Amino acid sequence: MPEGPSIILMKESLQPFTGHQVTEASGNAKFEKEPLIGQTLREIRTFGKQTYLVLDNTAIRIHLLMFGSYSIDEQTKPDKSLRLSIHFKTGSIYFYTCSVKSVELEFLSGIDWEADVMSDIWNPEKAEKKLKSKPEMMVCDALMDQDIFSGVGNIIKNEVLFRIGVQPESKIGNLPAKKLKELIAEARNYSFEFLEWKREFVLKKHWLVHTKTTCPKCGQKLVKKQTGLGKRRSFYCEKDQKLY
Repeated sequence: MPEGPSIILMKESLQPFTGHQVTEASGNAKFEKEPLIGQTLREIRTFGKQTYLVLDNTAIRIHLLMFGSYSIDEQTKPDKSLRLSIHFKTGSIYFYTCSVKSVELEFLSGIDWEADVMSDIWNPEKAEKKLKSKPEMMVCDALMDQDIFSGVGNIIKNEVLFRIGVQPESKIGNLPAKKLKELIAEARNYSFEFLEWKREFVLKKHWLVHTKTTCPKCGQKLVKKQTGLGKRRSFYCEKDQKLY
């Protein structure tokens, strides 16, 4: 599943279409495409792993899920995978194997944009308050909670927890105040580093524990385990990461 930084890169790729009018729309997403024709793409907004194409009278929400993708100017996958294609005089956008929904513009005002770790208005104090309200939550689940850390995915989770020396099954309420603040700060810091590495096609070279077998600090074998309510893969070192 693409994480927040990858969605920022998608936004940058789609940005040239803003200000242009839709001339044609199709695809097997379950909403009427005809009303899109004639509307202008006013803005592209991202919220964590979601992208919103904001038009005159509606917004299209794109979530790439686990295997979604997109292409520009050329359809690269078969019609059965094509959820939505939007055409402009200047080119076309295609979205495949993803969730595509039409939402009212008012829906956007109900989003907590301050929860997006890559947003200019990211609010770490609000994240801390949300975390403190869930003391029994494991840190692995907390980092993946899109209401708290919108945009954080499994890669960021594993790398952040290694950086701050915390095991994924630690409880939020057991973390010292300093560690809680480190968790919040590093979720944002690593996300921006992820973005730059992804932009330079060197992301995997910088992974310290994600999908790895040996701890880069002590050389001990890493634990690979499905953790938390989501049962997502965690990679961690029992020596260099403390269980709180």
